[in-house]
Amino acid sequence: MSLDSEQNAVSAEDAKKAEELKVEANEHFKKQDFLESIRLYTEAINLNPTVAVYYGNRSIANLKVECFGYALADASKAIELDKSYVKGYYRKAMAYMSLGKFKQALKTFEAVIKARPNDKDAKAKYTECNKICSKLAFEKAIAVDDLKKSVAETINFEGMVIEDDYKGPALEDGKVTEKFMKDLISTFKEQGKLHRRFAYQMLLDVKQYFMSQPSLVDIKVPDDEKFTICGDIHGQFYDLLNIFELNGLPSETNPYLFNGDFVDRGSFSVECIFTLFGFKLLYPNHFFMSRGNHESQTMNQMYGFEGEVKEKFSSQMSNLFTEVFNWLPLAHCINQRVLVMHGGLFSKDDVTLDALREIDRNRQPPEDGLMCELLWSDPMPDNDRAPSKRGVGVQFGPNVTDKFCQHNKLDYIVRSHEVKDDGYEVAHNGKCITVFSAPNYCDQMGNKGAFITLNGKDMKPKFTKYNAVPHPDVKPMTYASQFFSSLM
Repeated sequence: MSLDSEQNAVSAEDAKKAEELKVEANEHFKKQDFLESIRLYTEAINLNPTVAVYYGNRSIANLKVECFGYALADASKAIELDKSYVKGYYRKAMAYMSLGKFKQALKTFEAVIKARPNDKDAKAKYTECNKICSKLAFEKAIAVDDLKKSVAETINFEGMVIEDDYKGPALEDGKVTEKFMKDLISTFKEQGKLHRRFAYQMLLDVKQYFMSQPSLVDIKVPDDEKFTICGDIHGQFYDLLNIFELNGLPSETNPYLFNGDFVDRGSFSVECIFTLFGFKLLYPNHFFMSRGNHESQTMNQMYGFEGEVKEKFSSQMSNLFTEVFNWLPLAHCINQRVLVMHGGLFSKDDVTLDALREIDRNRQPPEDGLMCELLWSDPMPDNDRAPSKRGVGVQFGPNVTDKFCQHNKLDYIVRSHEVKDDGYEVAHNGKCITVFSAPNYCDQMGNKGAFITLNGKDMKPKFTKYNAVPHPDVKPMTYASQFFSSLM
């Protein structure tokens, strides 16, 4: 059916109702109730699929809930309906940026400039995007020239002088201790800094440890011992401290697993990651960390962690973090009964735990395959599989989860990666649990955070929910790419 035919097929009554739904959706969007706004924009589109603004508005709402694939499709449809709809181009470029597809984003802005050569905002965004593309091309060339020489090999932390007036936490004989961790948390809570010598030493030590670990780590929890699983933290340091307040500090008798996305968006990511790495060094066999999709160079460049590290330490340290993140394990299996990963399951059946153990993870996440899907995939309520709403990974249904668990003799899987109103969600007949530990995500979502506790005997998950706590007045995305934060 042609566009003219579609327009003729829309009754005046439907067009009026669609416009009312759009207005209602806009109000929900202003209140940051993005999921409800998406539902209402969808109703408007079903009644009148010929209005570019409906798709454009749903696109930005999908961007807010990180459904980048859906956002890209909506922005493309908006442009198809109205080639002069400039917001459609901006949102298409934003979706490409979120997916790390900077060249496609640049081409999208080129189209805006051709259509509106006097649009100063479009020119500014094109220039900023072009800078990012040039920077990435330069870094790629440097990496080839240096044959990927390790940043870690160039660091001599012993030559870094500790000033006489430094009163912050100090490693004891080069080691993390319980006292150091308490001092570190206290210092960070008061917005103090860790000396760069100790920071570099911690990063080098934790890198060495992770390098010795497999891509899938097996964890044994004794029958009578509690074990805690936390989801995304996203730089919300004061909410991380609240978890420890509610559930106790990590120790050999209070083990934890943090399931990825420790950094980005929240503006206390440096404090979060050093706290987590500190506990990993202190309790290597009782504190575990999985890689998330945000432990990657592209995401860190866009969502703030790279900028924060450069602001609080240096570019060199930012590059070292990239090396450390490449060695983070991708998944953990608890008592051979529960598999924990950041994203989800796979685009093919019959994937074994041994296949996960054999993944070569020392790299940036690829665009497809097992490693990508462990970091990016999401569950869905319908059976089978569907293209990812994020544009990366896959959506998998209850039958996929059931078959995977049966094939690998698992009780259930735990994953994170998605905001949930209550901080967690039990889906797929109890076999797929999502846990998200960053309450009021980005200071705007209004969700609760949650963590899971279980014991080694029955492995039954118990959920603790909590609200966000106050934090110093440093807004999320403060250190993010200027281009990216402006589009948010």
